Amino acid sequence: MTVSANPFALADWRRRVASEYAAVRSDGADPEGAATRFRAARDRLFAEHPESPIAADRRRDWRGVDWYAYDPAWRLTGFIDRTVERETFEIALAADGILRCTRIGHAQFAAGTRPARLAVYWLEGYGGGIWLPFTDATSGAETYGGGRYLYDTIKGADLGVGERELVLDFNYAYNPSCAYDERWSCPLSPPENRLAFAVPAGERTLPNARR
Repeated sequence: MTVSANPFALADWRRRVASEYAAVRSDGADPEGAATRFRAARDRLFAEHPESPIAADRRRDWRGVDWYAYDPAWRLTGFIDRTVERETFEIALAADGILRCTRIGHAQFAAGTRPARLAVYWLEGYGGGIWLPFTDATSGAETYGGGRYLYDTIKGADLGVGERELVLDFNYAYNPSCAYDERWSCPLSPPENRLAFAVPAGERTLPNARR
């Protein structure tokens, strides 16, 4: 994304997002309730916060984020394979120049009887951060064509990661800001993170998302 007109408001946005993810991680006894509270908080941020991806002139009519119904079957564990050869590549962002990413491992998991894996990336730069985007059979139809994110720890999106495994709760899969307004510049999911099956969990794309 480009530099915010109000960096202090952006810092507040990130703090609030990180706080909501922290609440999710701490509420393991009631994952569906945690998701309900998270979604309500996200709707409030989208509707009220100055750093919302929803343009100010559209917030009065904003109907809220469109989510699939919570499905516990899509709360999975990814087992980290760090034996993958690290590869650094660049993603060109329209307004922000070049973003450098490094593949640092694979998250291996099973969706029902289907084995799958997703590459996990490190966003290069000061401090760095884990980034886990993906596309699936819903992308471009029910969800944003450029993919959704599960992790972007620079922005506070962290469902829980350790040295050997990480939480893959697809109920929290979310569209990047550029799905809502072209003023935002977001890295799209690399082709290798395309899942062959549909993931009917997490955030959808509203038909009039940019109107």
